Amino acid sequence: MRIVQYRQGTQKLWAPGAGGFHGGVMRRVTGALTVAILSAAATLLGACHRSSSTQSTSPIAEGPLPAGNHALPPAAAAPADDGNWVMPGKNYAATRFSALSQITPANVSKLALAFTFSTATNKGFEAPPLVVNGTMYVITPYPNYLYALDLTKPGAPTKWTFKPKPAAASQGVACCDVVNRGAVYDNGKIFFNTLDGQTFAVDANSGQMAWHTQLGDIQRGETITMAPLVANGKVLVGNSGGEMGVRGWIAALDEGSGKVAWKAYNTGPDKDVLIGARFKPFYPMDQGKDLGVKSWPPDAWKIGGATTWGWLAYDPETHLVFYGTSNPGPWNADQRPGDNKWSAGLFARDVNTGEAVWHYQTTPHDLFDYDDVNEIILADIPWGSGRRPVLLRPDRNGYFYVMDRRTGQVLSATPYGYINSTKGVDLKSGRLIYVADKEPKAGRVTRDICPASPGAKDWNPAAFSPVTGLVYIPHNNLCMDFSGVQANYISGTPYVGADVKMYAGPGGNRGVFTAWDPVNRRPVWEIKEDLPLWSPALATAGNLVFYGTMDGWFKAVDARNGKLLWQFKAGSGIIGQPISYRGPDGRQYIAVVAGVGGWAGAIVSAQMDPHDPTGALGFANAVKDLPMKTTAGGILYVFTVPR
Repeated sequence: MRIVQYRQGTQKLWAPGAGGFHGGVMRRVTGALTVAILSAAATLLGACHRSSSTQSTSPIAEGPLPAGNHALPPAAAAPADDGNWVMPGKNYAATRFSALSQITPANVSKLALAFTFSTATNKGFEAPPLVVNGTMYVITPYPNYLYALDLTKPGAPTKWTFKPKPAAASQGVACCDVVNRGAVYDNGKIFFNTLDGQTFAVDANSGQMAWHTQLGDIQRGETITMAPLVANGKVLVGNSGGEMGVRGWIAALDEGSGKVAWKAYNTGPDKDVLIGARFKPFYPMDQGKDLGVKSWPPDAWKIGGATTWGWLAYDPETHLVFYGTSNPGPWNADQRPGDNKWSAGLFARDVNTGEAVWHYQTTPHDLFDYDDVNEIILADIPWGSGRRPVLLRPDRNGYFYVMDRRTGQVLSATPYGYINSTKGVDLKSGRLIYVADKEPKAGRVTRDICPASPGAKDWNPAAFSPVTGLVYIPHNNLCMDFSGVQANYISGTPYVGADVKMYAGPGGNRGVFTAWDPVNRRPVWEIKEDLPLWSPALATAGNLVFYGTMDGWFKAVDARNGKLLWQFKAGSGIIGQPISYRGPDGRQYIAVVAGVGGWAGAIVSAQMDPHDPTGALGFANAVKDLPMKTTAGGILYVFTVPR
């Protein structure tokens, strides 16, 4: 593990009229950073426009961290921590931050196992556990078992198990392993989705089903892998299947009955997208009538993807729900000229009616499978003499976006990883600027496209600490060769149209863990990891950050400087989200599930041939050594500091 630290910069974003722009394009600030790289050779960062590197045998002492004048989550979306963990994002602001502070840099080296639990599954385990008043809930990948564990008793025995019995055929239409990204607790019930397109509500005490609703159709290639969000009496759910030629949507179910309250499509005519008089996108490129039809070839929007398989956030003050849409289909962009609205972008909708309030298309006419489904962190940042409500978003296309959450205006878009596929974001028009030489063309292989299709970061969410004001980003350093081929649509079968081969980016490391300052638009420190990072992050008030690696190391680092303080070798690679909770005994606990898989780890969980460079849509080539580093599994690990 190599740590890179950065000195404190002088240029801030939040002085109105501040510089840092060239021709309307935001680039990473170069003059304010001095970089020390702890590897023997400096990494060429090219399009990221970092300053010259110097070699060093020890980290440069970090500059002063933000004090009170840094980004903070809005109180309404991030209420006081009660020691529970009731939704994957921890709260509506999606901070993934625990205010518990018993475990600190001073004592984390004593962290020890409290108990373990086998989930009886060996596919990619991406979901975090939930903890509610002395009970832990664990949702598995297919077959989507829901376990309730009694934390008040030694060893946390099982209280009950709910088995929803999803259709076995759903496994055959799942794009990227049979994962599930989590459940949510609200008002005495646990809500979760199943791979075959159902949403369930289960009584949290008894394990009895309250209701279930069928939403997806596996015959068309639809599955549901995302974690629902419950807000203002609505259970919000979206579909997966962007590689299967489905049409993306988001639906709101009544929390009490499971009946559909509203449903909005992400492509098609305005009436289907719930675009009306309230819809006021900030940029002209997103303004106009029926753009969800006109920006596609005839009828292509009907099979154009733009699914909702990622993360949602909610602002209780404005009653707006925020979510991103996935790639357009097929990957072969020659088959779908136009901007392909409303794919690869971000919606703000009224949670009560579903009406679209604004949209920003992050990646118009997506060329590289840069889904816009990553986490959306709500924050209020210093602005003039006050604060401005924003969204913080480390996007798949490699830019860290700071956006006004009232309007969708992009305030900054700064590279947080290596990029050569685009030049930057024009803040006047909002458009991403492609590099012509990297655009795939028919009849040729376009080489060295960075980032690769999983992006500078994929689904695995960052954590945001109001203590340090930093966003902790687990991400990738991957590039690819890409060749478009003709895709033919057959319902329920892959609709991709691309041959892809991925590999390590500059420097040879395939993963990076970055502590990012969203106010100063810069990294504070980075950790170079051998393998891609597919595990979400957890930040705590004890100034610790936790994350896992695909070869099974669960790590705790100092939130202020990235120093490794503790690590534990699990029995399988870790792509699951860690959590922190207060146990019935009053102590702080850390929990994570180890179970390698997902798109990045399918080479292990699906037992793929490591000699096939096109396996897992080209990801297998980037991790062909992974089967030698870990095995499939599905074990819950829970840790605490012994008394």
